[in-house]
Amino acid sequence: MSDTAAQIKETISNNDVVLYMKGTKEMPQCGYSSRVAGVLNYMGVDYSDVNVLADEAIRQGIKDFSDWPTVPQLYVKGEFVGGCDIITEMTLSGELDTLFETNGVAYDKDAADKIREANG
Repeated sequence: MSDTAAQIKETISNNDVVLYMKGTKEMPQCGYSSRVAGVLNYMGVDYSDVNVLADEAIRQGIKDFSDWPTVPQLYVKGEFVGGCDIITEMTLSGELDTLFETNGVAYDKDAADKIREANG
């Protein structure tokens, strides 16, 4: 395992929810990263953000690690969940709520319901 892969493995193992993104949760640097961070922020999820723009090895390494070609990438309890489109669909269908509940991740259910109402 490369040093980069080991670093990624350690990050997703030591944090319940991790978002590999362009930018930070306070200042996303692309629309897709902004959408996923916005959902997590609005739902009050405590998550770690990793700015792939700050480290080229991580930027490519996360794509190799997950065998997924794009960023953002969301991990919950060490498992790759998906990118922007998948997270958007899971949010609107309620699957993200279920994933968080199953894994003991705290989130604001009312906020999740409001997202669905606004997009219904």
